[in-house]
Amino acid sequence: MTPECPDELGPTSTSNLRPAWLARPVDPNALDPVLWSRTAVRRDDGAVQIGGVGLPDAVARFGSPVYLLDEDDFRARARAFRDSFAGWSVYYAGKAFLCRRVVRWVMDEGLCLDVCSGGELEVALRAGADPARLGLHGNNKTVDELDLALRAGVGRIVVDSMDEIDRLERLCAAHGTTAPVMVRVTPGVHAHTHEYIATSHEDQKFGFSIASGQAMAALRRCQDSPVLCLRGVHHHIGSQIFETDGFGVAIGRTMALVRDFRDATGVTVDELDVGGGFGIAYTDADSPATTAQLAAHLDGIVREAAQACGMRVPVLSLEPGRAIVGPAGTAVYTVGTVKPVDLAGGGQRVYVSVDGGMSDNIRPALYGADYSAVLANRATDAPTILCRVVGMHCETGDVLVRDVFLPSDIAAGDLLAVPASGAYCRAMASNYNCALRPPVVAVADGRADVLVRRETLDDLLALDVG
Repeated sequence: MTPECPDELGPTSTSNLRPAWLARPVDPNALDPVLWSRTAVRRDDGAVQIGGVGLPDAVARFGSPVYLLDEDDFRARARAFRDSFAGWSVYYAGKAFLCRRVVRWVMDEGLCLDVCSGGELEVALRAGADPARLGLHGNNKTVDELDLALRAGVGRIVVDSMDEIDRLERLCAAHGTTAPVMVRVTPGVHAHTHEYIATSHEDQKFGFSIASGQAMAALRRCQDSPVLCLRGVHHHIGSQIFETDGFGVAIGRTMALVRDFRDATGVTVDELDVGGGFGIAYTDADSPATTAQLAAHLDGIVREAAQACGMRVPVLSLEPGRAIVGPAGTAVYTVGTVKPVDLAGGGQRVYVSVDGGMSDNIRPALYGADYSAVLANRATDAPTILCRVVGMHCETGDVLVRDVFLPSDIAAGDLLAVPASGAYCRAMASNYNCALRPPVVAVADGRADVLVRRETLDDLLALDVG
């Protein structure tokens, strides 16, 4: 028996339960190309296929849940940034998702790589990355992390505090070397995004404030250091940003800082990194710009800011992560239970529980992030019902897809696929409730290769020495 569609049921009908942006799909079997990686299609048997690999086949081989990473899509998006931003240095932001194969894809496509921990740096180096094409970020880099960066010959270190500058100077003196640095500044711009991922307003942990004078002091400190080579200035205003107004304000304020530093010291800082945070489509409500549109807009903003400040256009770089790997990734889950819940007023919400949850995608619980989902193992003509896709964890907030229309004949054993899951899902995964983190499998031309294997109970218990 399938749950009843509650559209006509009183004050808590579907139209009142669902968000305003969510429309009932005309064809629930359709795959919106804005949301899905470019090789995603439905086979003749109704199953979703990515990179020539059917999702039921992937689950049969690798288990459930599983992350599929569309290699062709990842590489195409990397090339699009490289080509659209010709003349810029494009640093793939490894925090979105990183493994050794991804490092090699990034290097193959001519990009640089931004890492923000010693672990990410080790992954890059062990994958054979050119250290000169690496940048190291972080607001609290340890002595060991900075030491590794110096010994490896990392191309740039983005300094984030006076304590770090002290630390780096001591290490340079001990090694008898110099360090190429960029100074991270906060232009005081609050991007239109969640509070936790807006990273350029004043009241937060990253960078040196321009408004308070800290940024100017940090530039002077690095310029005066006998062992630090000041390459430029860096800012990053947030994540999942669609409106470019914030970039314009941030670039204008940062360029003004560079001008003031030049006027005060006679030294021109040559490089500017505008960060990343470019939004992608997670639902029908999202309308991201194309890479070419983004490049044209940012290039124009920088040129206008340089002209207004009476300066030449600096050497430019940026750091897309989500915009490259996010749409390339798809999470695949198996349905365990389907539970209609009657609500006061006569409405009904259908809870679809799957074998993953906040341990492999914390973003909905942490940020209130929205996702989409489709039935992936078959096509159907059944009418759709409003559902909430939830995980298996002992938390009320363990929600994967808050609102989505799914076929009313959805049942235990079906597969659900969540597109745009390549960024900040497996990368932020945990072992909450002693869950085992799922594998990441690259798919291309009908081949499927494990990039990161599934965790086992032996892996989990190996850390338990009690």
